[in-house]
Amino acid sequence: MKTEAAILWGLGEDWSVEEIELDPPKAGEILVEMKASGMCHSDEHLRTGDLPFPPPIIGGHEGAGIVKEVGPEVSWLKPGDHVVGAFIPACGRCPSCATGHSNLCDLGAKLSQRGQISDDTPRHHARGQDLSTMCLLGTFARHTVINEASAIKIDEGVPLERACLMGCGVVTGWGSSVYAAQTGPADTIVIVGVGGIGASAILGAVAAGAKQIVAVDPIDSKRDRALKLGATHTAPSLGEAMTLLQDITWGRMANQLVLSMGVGDGQLLIQALGCVGKRGKVIVTNIHPAMELGASISLLDMTLNEKVVQGSLFGSGNPRNDIPKLLELFAAGQLPLDDLVTNTYSLAQINQGYADMLDGTNIRGVILFDD
Repeated sequence: MKTEAAILWGLGEDWSVEEIELDPPKAGEILVEMKASGMCHSDEHLRTGDLPFPPPIIGGHEGAGIVKEVGPEVSWLKPGDHVVGAFIPACGRCPSCATGHSNLCDLGAKLSQRGQISDDTPRHHARGQDLSTMCLLGTFARHTVINEASAIKIDEGVPLERACLMGCGVVTGWGSSVYAAQTGPADTIVIVGVGGIGASAILGAVAAGAKQIVAVDPIDSKRDRALKLGATHTAPSLGEAMTLLQDITWGRMANQLVLSMGVGDGQLLIQALGCVGKRGKVIVTNIHPAMELGASISLLDMTLNEKVVQGSLFGSGNPRNDIPKLLELFAAGQLPLDDLVTNTYSLAQINQGYADMLDGTNIRGVILFDD
């Protein structure tokens, strides 16, 4: 079939919205009509080359839609089902999945390949070339073919323009505070960067019962939004956060800190560690450039104060459990997803949407396909 998608043809180029040819789903695959896609900073990392997924590639890894067709051997999904695409596929059988860490599923090794999980061959084509898809999803397309391992069935009553946020940003941020950082009642936590992931990390910290939540961002409007989401304090920089923490914790400093700014900087790690106290955790959730191989850090401080630096992928959560669970919280009015979406765009406006993100206008922009 013919459909439309936003394609990155070369590093540093704009997204090109154009017609593509889409093959039907094969064994274990489904055809999804996308209804909404979040505009995550990770897709901007494709453009800059910070994520080494080579073009040509269809962007988008945070989307929700409706199943239109299923391939052979798909037994638990059917046409009409509503699904969220999980940017980490989950096979349910590898050691990581079997031990409750499906965010680290072995199928993640296939994320940067050109073809599908099942047979390594592509389903998406344009200009006579095969296309890869961001995180095996390609949610910047009106229709896409994905493996059932990447599809999470959800309640049909959930608005897809909100459900799409679960594919990456919300679970990643919420889980960074709740699962990776293990925030608990009366803790003090610092969230560095109030984009889609950082805002969700604030919501996770609120849900976990944190007493003090310090949001760090240089943009005034984002600090204001952080306070509305539940942050108790804000600071424009890590240096100013450190001074603030000395005051509000009587010198004990924070229990946890989550790094969730758009682009990571290893030289800031020493300040991040300075913001946490004894046995404090620094969670590295944001993407760093692939070729950044150094960081500024005091190993003596880590040893003497038993501090921890830990990476977190997908918020250390489990897609099949956490996506439906958090949507239940949303339906119950306990997870304000509406407050995360600052602007919506048509697919044709994708480059404007990313310009707004880089300008600091958006917490999360969302592409709606019913335009």
